[in-house]
Amino acid sequence: MATAASTLARWSPSLEWLRNFLRDELSPYPGRGILVARMVVTATIVMLITMTFRIPYGAYAAIYALTISRENPDATLKAVRTIFIWFAVAVADVLLGAIFFSGDPILRLVWVLATLFVTFYSLSALANYNAAARFGYLVVITIPLWDRQVSSELKVENTLWAVAAVSIASLVTVAIELVFAQLKPWDDLVVSVAERLHWVELLLRGRADGIVEKTSEQQVARLSVLGMSRMRRDLHRSGYAPQYAEAMGAVVAFTGRLVDIAANLTWFSTQILENDHGRLSRLAEDIAGIRADLLNGRVPHLVHPLSETEALETVPLLREMEQAVLLISESFTGTESIAPFTKPAAPAEPARRLFAPDAFTNINHIRFGIRGGLAASLCYIAYNLMAWPGISTAMATCLLTALTTVGSSRQKQVLRFGGALVGGVVIGIGAQVFIMPALDSITGFTLLFVAVTFFAAWFATSGPRLSYFGVQIAIAFYLMNLREFKFQTSLETGWDRVAGIMLGLFAMWLVFDQLWSAPAAVAMKRTFISTLRLVARLFREPSTINLNAAIEQSYAFRETISANLDRFREQADAVMLEFGSMRERDVALRAQLIQWQLQLRMVFVARIALLKYRLRLAGFELPEPILAAQQEFDMSLAAALETMAERLEGKPGLPSQPLESALQRLEEAVQACCPVEPPEQLAAQLRTFLPLSRRAHALLSSVAAEILAPTSDAGSIPSSASEVSE
Repeated sequence: MATAASTLARWSPSLEWLRNFLRDELSPYPGRGILVARMVVTATIVMLITMTFRIPYGAYAAIYALTISRENPDATLKAVRTIFIWFAVAVADVLLGAIFFSGDPILRLVWVLATLFVTFYSLSALANYNAAARFGYLVVITIPLWDRQVSSELKVENTLWAVAAVSIASLVTVAIELVFAQLKPWDDLVVSVAERLHWVELLLRGRADGIVEKTSEQQVARLSVLGMSRMRRDLHRSGYAPQYAEAMGAVVAFTGRLVDIAANLTWFSTQILENDHGRLSRLAEDIAGIRADLLNGRVPHLVHPLSETEALETVPLLREMEQAVLLISESFTGTESIAPFTKPAAPAEPARRLFAPDAFTNINHIRFGIRGGLAASLCYIAYNLMAWPGISTAMATCLLTALTTVGSSRQKQVLRFGGALVGGVVIGIGAQVFIMPALDSITGFTLLFVAVTFFAAWFATSGPRLSYFGVQIAIAFYLMNLREFKFQTSLETGWDRVAGIMLGLFAMWLVFDQLWSAPAAVAMKRTFISTLRLVARLFREPSTINLNAAIEQSYAFRETISANLDRFREQADAVMLEFGSMRERDVALRAQLIQWQLQLRMVFVARIALLKYRLRLAGFELPEPILAAQQEFDMSLAAALETMAERLEGKPGLPSQPLESALQRLEEAVQACCPVEPPEQLAAQLRTFLPLSRRAHALLSSVAAEILAPTSDAGSIPSSASEVSE
């Protein structure tokens, strides 16, 4: 009894956190109702079209409509051409494979295995994710068709029907999104940021007046637990210009940091902050000003500039909040406008390419292709060896699982199997036993479909930590009830579909989560170290005198770094959902790395602006002596970043040039070049150039001081799965 009580007491904080997490993830947020309505309407219309006109592959069409209807309307509209191009490529691949390899089982197997690898590799390596998803989706759902013992004419006909079904789903999705876009003229991302700033502002105003505002405290605590993962996902799926996306990524990150710090104010009494009422009021006004600027499409600015001398004489918690607000205001440094759909004039972004910048250099793309292809291949071999075509849904499950995965962690496994059980067994088979026998028309089935889709969509519109559960519910229910144009009178078909889904999920767990996988904390640290090295390489750009090639290379680094920053936060979120003997250490590591990552993100944003001077773009030309000093300054910062990466890996690292002397030489070069009043154009450039350089130097010096401190234990945490096993 005592043991059970002690175990319960030990797990109570985790259970309490889990209850709060579920409550917050399932709470409404700005735009969630319209988003869910759009998903439900889109999937329902696709279902009615496929069922009414008896179009094959209706289940896959409905799943596709549900999963892509969360994209940005502008991006989806631009993707209409992509739909047909990549569906045509997929059909050509399937038909050519059938023509050349159907006659020999061994060659057929080799072709299938190679095609599955290419399919999953393209999901990771293609620059256009939507194109890769459309190609892979059609390939995977038509491969089982060509193994059936039916005529070639019927196989070709059904392949074309698969194209028609998924094309209909895509077109319906575009049409519905355009209609809903007229009903929702605001930007969900900006509104969500503004909501968080609003509650922090109210909390600070209450504390400044000596009032403990319970409502604002509860809202800030709720938003802290909820996190920023959904907003990062929406930003990633948006059609924003790269410069705006990078700046808003910083705003989202620093806003999350501000909310986390504000949530900790509840642990301090108002007496502790009694001498800081005036500063709290000014900070609240700064937050209100930033919020108004973002909502009105203006570059955010501080109403009351932060005083460095004053910042040293106050409560550390308040100083950290002021620094977070300052970083939010500096996220758009070097930007005149924050109009999200306007491409910046300089530097000119290179044309979109077919492959991601690191498609052939990043080993993770190859690993993703091998893992996904191997999992789907095991399913393909299994149902053919068992002569059990009813479980061919396993291959599609592998692809759909890979489409929505955001990282390997234990909570993914729970969400996969939990969603499949709820959608397939509880709802799917439960509906076939208790509800469908009483239905006698498409109207009744539509009501059931809408109810299940709404339930799944509400979960699917949570943050990435929980949305996976909702997607799995929809996949299981649709595959069970939309593959034939009649009500099932036997449970055999339903059990076959559930068995296929479970086989696919098991294969993904066996291969995808075990091969080259690592605990979330290890993966998080490894991603942070990789980001340090990438930012160091960005500081060394340009590495060629060819301007076009330099812009292309720097843009490739920017894309990769942005993806790494998002991946880091996803892995950090996963750490909170993993439990075990090392959880306390992992959570502490997570807090430390998040703090460093936020500062590194701001260094990245500053570097993007400073890179214009190194590239000598129009309007950003500096005299040669200053340009040479900037290059030396950049190389010093790059060396410091490399040294920090070495230290985090547990290596001694090479000593880097002191950052203070590098900044001093840069300022001396500016002073020597312009001892008197400089020309107006150069003076305007220096007013941006010097503060940006100082800011990057200050942030990087702060991180380096902590990582490279002799007493730091930053390198004690394993940075690879092999170190864990050892």
